[in-house]
Amino acid sequence: MNQPSSPFSKQQLLPQEETLEILKQKGELYIGIPKESQYQEKRICLTPDAVNAITAHGHKVLIESGAGDGANFSDIEYTNAGAKISRDTKKVYSCPLVLKVEPPTLAEIGMLNPQATIISALQIKTQSKDYFEELAKKRVTAIAFEYIRDEDGKYPAIRSLSEIAGISSVLIAAEVMAEAEQGNGLMFGNISGVPPVEVVILGAGTVGYFAARSALGLGANVKVFDNSLTKLRNIQTNLNQTLYTSTLQPKNLLKALKRCDVAIGALRGMDRSPVVVTQTMVEH
Repeated sequence: MNQPSSPFSKQQLLPQEETLEILKQKGELYIGIPKESQYQEKRICLTPDAVNAITAHGHKVLIESGAGDGANFSDIEYTNAGAKISRDTKKVYSCPLVLKVEPPTLAEIGMLNPQATIISALQIKTQSKDYFEELAKKRVTAIAFEYIRDEDGKYPAIRSLSEIAGISSVLIAAEVMAEAEQGNGLMFGNISGVPPVEVVILGAGTVGYFAARSALGLGANVKVFDNSLTKLRNIQTNLNQTLYTSTLQPKNLLKALKRCDVAIGALRGMDRSPVVVTQTMVEH
């Protein structure tokens, strides 16, 4: 009986290794992270874990010595993550890509190389004409954290900072009130037989929402004020419970402020936060 013929040899019918395309590295990044110089600024753009993820892809990170101290990240942690540490501030600012939390000062802009890229919270509305002229002279590409959008058209950096601000405001208030010497002896926590803490939140945006959620979670009575009915409606829907909401009517606001234990400002304006609590309200 004749053997079936095949156009392939016996060797070709055996499992073979697949030849895949080797993708070339498009170009490595050289990132510089200077130490923040602004008063009380302790943040840093990248954690050691983030640096490890970046260096694992073949990129380089240069960090100024002590840049992570305020955030409790040591130079050794960054070194173990693959970063290089330098005490030379100018060397860090000479990197092609610089990451910074606070807007760079005019002196720091002077240390940037021409055509460098800096990513920072530029706070564009607060900067002067001379500031932008200095950036233009060096042909610097400046990217503001607050204007970075994701695929959904949202601003992830602003959203994250707003979440932190809202949650922290309630936790800090709880800590201050519970202090033995300077506190007023009140506690969050919805304790049986004890009247709950009264919290007034001015603003129903992202900060206001997370402040309200945190305060409600700690058993407080919450009142939210905002001139946007849509935001007030959304905050009740998202919290999935009914709470006191009102527009910013002076009479209602004054009444709430007189009785509250904690007042949190979370309003946003075009250039600065609007002033809704008058001196008369404070005196009362």
